[in-house]
Amino acid sequence: MQYRTDPTSGNQLSALGFGCMRFPRGINVKIDKDKSEKLVMAAIERGINYFDTAHMYGGSEETLGGILDKNCAREKIFLATKLPHRLCKNREDFDRFFNEQLTRLKTSYIDYYLIHNLPSAAAWEGLCALGIEQWIEEMKSSGKIRQIGFSFHGAQNEFFALLDAFGWDFCQIQYNYMNENYQAGREGLLKAHEKGLPVVIMEPLLGGKLATGLPKKAVKLFHGADNSLSAAAWALRWLWDQPEVTVVLSGMNSGEQLEDNLKTAESAVPGMLSNHEASVLSEVVSVIKEAYKVPCTGCNYCMPCPHGVNIPGIFAAYNSYYALGVVAGITQYMTSLGGMTSTEKNFSGRNCVKCGNCEKQCPQHIEIIKSLEAATKRMEPFWVRAAVKIVFAFRK
Repeated sequence: MQYRTDPTSGNQLSALGFGCMRFPRGINVKIDKDKSEKLVMAAIERGINYFDTAHMYGGSEETLGGILDKNCAREKIFLATKLPHRLCKNREDFDRFFNEQLTRLKTSYIDYYLIHNLPSAAAWEGLCALGIEQWIEEMKSSGKIRQIGFSFHGAQNEFFALLDAFGWDFCQIQYNYMNENYQAGREGLLKAHEKGLPVVIMEPLLGGKLATGLPKKAVKLFHGADNSLSAAAWALRWLWDQPEVTVVLSGMNSGEQLEDNLKTAESAVPGMLSNHEASVLSEVVSVIKEAYKVPCTGCNYCMPCPHGVNIPGIFAAYNSYYALGVVAGITQYMTSLGGMTSTEKNFSGRNCVKCGNCEKQCPQHIEIIKSLEAATKRMEPFWVRAAVKIVFAFRK
């Protein structure tokens, strides 16, 4: 296992982290604790020391906590979990959720604690009004929280604003070779690195689509270049090639996935990609993008929209819908938009008033207004709208 240094603490973190959202589940949809235990302990034995879970991961915290306690393994790893900030209505809620998590995880402290899916500076300001800054200071002073950070799904300009809004110890972003200019993107990665923050990567395989959902032409390109590498290995190598990446999370739910990722992680060093391999990846990206409906590069010149529309986010999800499949597209759309905005009004392209400011700024000369209408129609069938209404009703 290769390790990378967290510059804010000096911790040596495994380049490959274990994402616990996708623990193996049985027919009854409940987590299979025996299979999960075998995977977790095998991962620890092979050098993985960063484990990421969350309050909202449906039994994940309890499962991980039980495994670590049973095997006396808590002190062998760095444990990361997340505060469900949207459920917090007052200062007391911070304590309530945090204490519940300590109980679930059977621990007295959290190594890496994140504000889960913090979408904007405005959302952070709302938490500050509830007293979260003082609460964080108290938790860190007591040793209950060692490092504080946030995970992010939103527009790039909001990520930059959040980086400057508080003295964070680390951050977590969605990043992969198809999302190089999506959400925080590479510019966000570089900005966080410049500020001295370790960056944890989530969705390196786009929910598995870059491992098993690639077009046949893309698979052929990979096999032609190096038949010994899986599609997942290509995606992970692209990330580890970049020195600014600290930990790459993978939601492994089988022994085969774990073994393949561990094998790849053995050479996870910056500069690991050859020029030929980089060229092959560029070709694969081009193949996938052939299915794209909107030639948006995610440059964010159209942002911020004065009416709250996340234009690059909508187009990225819309393109994924056609390039990687319905599930990948809708999931990305819901995650980056519906699940992260503050009000239902700002959920989608429906909030566009056709002012045209975005089209004046677009270097690709995209007909943004027309494309937004098409994307919104495709990405918001009745069941998506119904789901969104339920989500926002629950938040009230």
